[in-house]
Amino acid sequence: MIVGVEGSVERKDPTFIHLNVHGLIYEVFVSINTSNMINDKTVKLFTTHIIREDAQLLFGFMQINEKKMFDTLIKINGVGPKVALAICSTFSPDTFAKVISSKDVTMLKRVPGIGPKSAGRILVELADFIVDSGEDVSSSPMGEALLALESLGFKKEHIQKALNGCNGDTATLVKEGLRRLQRL
Repeated sequence: MIVGVEGSVERKDPTFIHLNVHGLIYEVFVSINTSNMINDKTVKLFTTHIIREDAQLLFGFMQINEKKMFDTLIKINGVGPKVALAICSTFSPDTFAKVISSKDVTMLKRVPGIGPKSAGRILVELADFIVDSGEDVSSSPMGEALLALESLGFKKEHIQKALNGCNGDTATLVKEGLRRLQRL
């Protein structure tokens, strides 16, 4: 899996770039926001590599939060890479988090390829979408406990309800979360 590429820009269009990496030229699909950030001849991108029966696609992002947003969106049933890229082109990760938290269907319907049904599905699926503020949330005891309980198969919304108001180290939070999840 390709998770990042660095090279010189051979060709730049609003939705893709051709990136020369030591003589091998990759076509990398980018959002309009990322395309606008590419000003230098050399660029480093965080990438998502999607392998399909009929194609291998590479999607690149200048910011890790935009990549995380894209990766989250393509996991939603009915949202493919092209629609996810259109959302990334329309909203920055911060703006998208505000749209999701305010449950603004009208704003989501402005994205090409998204109708009322898709907008509603996205809002329901991403009710807990949070943009990282630069710090690694998973390294905190609460973040580690959330990841541990998620890996055991519990749903994120149930875990958050169970851990609401809990304090302590990771082990204490996991034990308390398990105890509370049995009651839900």
